[in-house]
Amino acid sequence: RLRPPSPPAIMHYSEHEAALLAEKLKDDSKFSEAITVLLSWIERGEVNRRSANQFYSMVQSANSHVRRLMNEKATHEQEMEEAKENFKNALTGILTQFEQIVAVFNASTRQKAWDHFSKAQRKNIDIWRKHSEELRNAQSEQLMGIRREEEMEMSDDENCDSPTKKMRVDESALAAQAYALKEENDSLRWQLDAYRNEVELLKQEKEQLFRTEENLTKDQQLQFLQQTMQGMQQQLLTIQEELNNKKSELEQAKEEQSHTQALLKVLQEQLKGTKELVETNGHSHEDSNEINVLTVALVNQDRENNIEKRSQGLKSEKEALLIGIISTFLHVHPFGANIEYLWSYMQQLDSKISANEIEMLLMRLPRMFKQEFTGVGATLEKRWKLCAFEGIKTT
Repeated sequence: RLRPPSPPAIMHYSEHEAALLAEKLKDDSKFSEAITVLLSWIERGEVNRRSANQFYSMVQSANSHVRRLMNEKATHEQEMEEAKENFKNALTGILTQFEQIVAVFNASTRQKAWDHFSKAQRKNIDIWRKHSEELRNAQSEQLMGIRREEEMEMSDDENCDSPTKKMRVDESALAAQAYALKEENDSLRWQLDAYRNEVELLKQEKEQLFRTEENLTKDQQLQFLQQTMQGMQQQLLTIQEELNNKKSELEQAKEEQSHTQALLKVLQEQLKGTKELVETNGHSHEDSNEINVLTVALVNQDRENNIEKRSQGLKSEKEALLIGIISTFLHVHPFGANIEYLWSYMQQLDSKISANEIEMLLMRLPRMFKQEFTGVGATLEKRWKLCAFEGIKTT
């Protein structure tokens, strides 16, 4: 009773049983039972000349079942590959979600959001973050292990073909491993860059927090002082230019005054000499008038000579161009224009030109340009006018 039940007894060979066994061999559900009966009959020696054809047909049906088994194996392998692929895809999806969750925890631990959490909340967030990172790393290792197994299976399948293909398979496997390692290296590098950027952002935020309002007010005060200093420097430059112009005008006026005084002294001496001659020679009143006219003419001639000395020739073609442009500008302004207005117009054509340079050029040509004063008191203004049409008549 304690012994296991013995297998059922195998029936004896007969043509009728052989025909039934041939039908069972064609049925997939009864094939395993029928193949054991066929094996026992062949081992018993039931094969003879009369039954050889019948046994041959049964062996042939067993051989045809091999093809069915291979097809069934291929379908199962395909199902297994599909299941592996589905598992791998599901695992990659889980891994991406883990990455997103870890990114949320990392963003929560930054300074902007971290300061607003309580101490207990920070502790829980830190525990959750570590747990999710461990799970993420485990999932990534599992996924990489599946990929390595697939690469190894592919390399093993290709190694079985031929010795010439072995080298190619090894190279392809190495290339696949190198590509997988490269992907891992790239992902690690991206993570490292992201961590570095986060560290730099945290440093910048700390530096901005350490800068107090006093530093900001000091910077603003320094900027304001720099702006005021620049404005004062510009005002000083303009005042220096005006002083230089006034100095040049005063020097020219002093030279003219000294020259006219010397000329008057000479003329007075000449008049005294001529009067004495008239008194001694007894000339009439008309002769004395001629002498006065002659002296006035000499004074005017001397003034013209001084003006010609002041009006030197043009130094370059640029000065000729400037004179032409200034003449056209003043021609359309018959009431004259001050030096600032003229300088603002000329600066649009030549940004390097200065107001002092324009005024010195105008002063060198008194027959073309003249300076007049308009207004009274605080409204007193110097204006330059074009007098070339009047000056050409007097020549």
